[in-house]
Amino acid sequence: ILLALFIGVQNLPEGFNAFREMTATSKPDASHRPGAVLGLLFLVSFLGPVAAATGYFLLQDHPNVTASIMAFAGGGILYLLFEDIAPQTTMKNYWLPPMGAVFGFLGGMIGNMLIGH
Repeated sequence: ILLALFIGVQNLPEGFNAFREMTATSKPDASHRPGAVLGLLFLVSFLGPVAAATGYFLLQDHPNVTASIMAFAGGGILYLLFEDIAPQTTMKNYWLPPMGAVFGFLGGMIGNMLIGH
């Protein structure tokens, strides 16, 4: 439950940013109205749980396939981070990203202690 809470909190800014980018367009039309964008994001939000349940039931007897999918996804995340996200950042407060990593690690350690491992 704690991991699900952390994932949900981490996804909130991403959702706000996705909404902002989808509604900010030079040529507004019916598909870029805030209500339509919220409806689309609401429908897409069900893809994660459906994919997780599908993977759980179809891949529970295939740990090598699951590991391969997770490694591929991790590689995709690293590629996105270093090829798309990191080059766009500006470092006004150069100490902030390292402190974010430290606090993220601290949050993980506290969460680990709370669940008793």
